[in-house]
Amino acid sequence: MWKPYTEQRNHPQDFDIKYHFYSEQEGGRKSIPFQGYRCDFAYEGDDISKTGIFMIHPEFEDEYGNIILDENIPVNKSGTARMWILIPEMREKVHKERIKIGTKGYFMEGSKKVGEVEVTRIVGLLTNSTKE
Repeated sequence: MWKPYTEQRNHPQDFDIKYHFYSEQEGGRKSIPFQGYRCDFAYEGDDISKTGIFMIHPEFEDEYGNIILDENIPVNKSGTARMWILIPEMREKVHKERIKIGTKGYFMEGSKKVGEVEVTRIVGLLTNSTKE
């Protein structure tokens, strides 16, 4: 059973997204991941050889906007997720300026884009702590 990040981290998610995983034929994963998937994030338009990728993890929702608690079934190929910035200092240094409604980016596995995302709502990004 998945323990929601709000309970683990004691603050709300930074922002919400809609996402779509690429198929294997599109260069994506062989299979859809499960809740607890720990990919990285890249901004659309960035040259990741210069900017790098960011530790921002998704927490997937069902079609009703509830956190998926069953870790034994794949998440939806397309849907919504809550996003969590793992390094608080990066919230201040990078993400507060870059994350806006409509910002586009990618789920990353190393240098491989496995899905696309678009920010749909800002939640705790501006108020969550910038210190560990």
